[in-house]
Amino acid sequence: MAENKRDYYEVLGVSKGASEDEIKRAYKKLARKYHPDMNPGDKEAEEKFKEINEANEVLSDPDKKARYDQFGFAGVDPNFGAGAGGYGAGGFDFGDLGDIFGSFFGGGFGGGQTRRNGPRRGESIRASLTVDFVEAAFGCEKEVTLERSEECTTCGGNGCAQGTSPEVCDQCHGTGNVQVRRQTPMGVFASTSPCPKCGGRGKIIRQPCDDCKGSGRMRKRRTIKVNIPAGIDHGQTISLRGEGHAGSNGGGNGDLLITVMVRPHELFHRDGTSVFCEAPITFTQAVLGAELEIPTIDGKVKYSIPEGTQTGTVFRLRGKGIPVLNGRGRGDQYVTVTIETPRNLNKEQREALRKFSETLGEGNYEKRKSFFKKK
Repeated sequence: MAENKRDYYEVLGVSKGASEDEIKRAYKKLARKYHPDMNPGDKEAEEKFKEINEANEVLSDPDKKARYDQFGFAGVDPNFGAGAGGYGAGGFDFGDLGDIFGSFFGGGFGGGQTRRNGPRRGESIRASLTVDFVEAAFGCEKEVTLERSEECTTCGGNGCAQGTSPEVCDQCHGTGNVQVRRQTPMGVFASTSPCPKCGGRGKIIRQPCDDCKGSGRMRKRRTIKVNIPAGIDHGQTISLRGEGHAGSNGGGNGDLLITVMVRPHELFHRDGTSVFCEAPITFTQAVLGAELEIPTIDGKVKYSIPEGTQTGTVFRLRGKGIPVLNGRGRGDQYVTVTIETPRNLNKEQREALRKFSETLGEGNYEKRKSFFKKK
């Protein structure tokens, strides 16, 4: 299946030597562009979003990234080279490399004594949640519905029918490995392979559980409550430990990794903990000064602008920005004033403005005076 996939670095549009921050920025940019909420009904965007998440899941994890850089898709695909047959028809897998190098160089590559039936932690699950701008600012509680593998409640995870228990494999003696000696032109090499009798489990189930068919796990649909922390930003990820897929052989559950998407607001936009908006005012308010009602994420507040306020003037509302994520305090809100020029004046209004203009001199216009002086 790997031949149908695009290179993960190509998917995110970064080079192989990209830093963690570069990968994170590229993912956030593409996730925002192709998120299903931003492209309703667009199947192509939905597939691209899945592809982007898959690439990010590997490249944002140092261990998976290292395996991918060394072995490609085979290094991160749990189904690649699995089972009693090992890696391909010849029965060779990455464990063989460790055994060969260990035998030849006296150890140091690892893998020769690895227990294939040891505890394995479950895979993590990735999901996404979309919240409103204000919900992201102040935090909220949401629910996410997902399917995950859980320990079979009928057999308690051992895969056996009730009243029975697994038997230790008499060929590998419970290790899950068997040693194979191979004659090569360089001499005899010893390597380990999955036990062909138990498939690498180290145990044999004579009577499998009817519900899980001997796997010890079952697929369950669950609805998980998620606490969205105040101050979270678009593209950030929340980790819920132990809410992922069940582990095997006594290993712990994986995690649930939820990427938060924030819907754009019609008035506000943010940069970190700062909130920005524009406030249109009338020509008269700008000239004479006025008390304005300014919208904030807390509600409306009053703010007095001085007479002679110019368009583009920015004023700050302290403490009216976004709460600091997992910290104390809040950012500020910055309001840019824009003066709206009146339209569709009647005859009397035009005449009144002409008379008003005649009473003004260049001293009333600082920028005009400076401009013509330079000119």
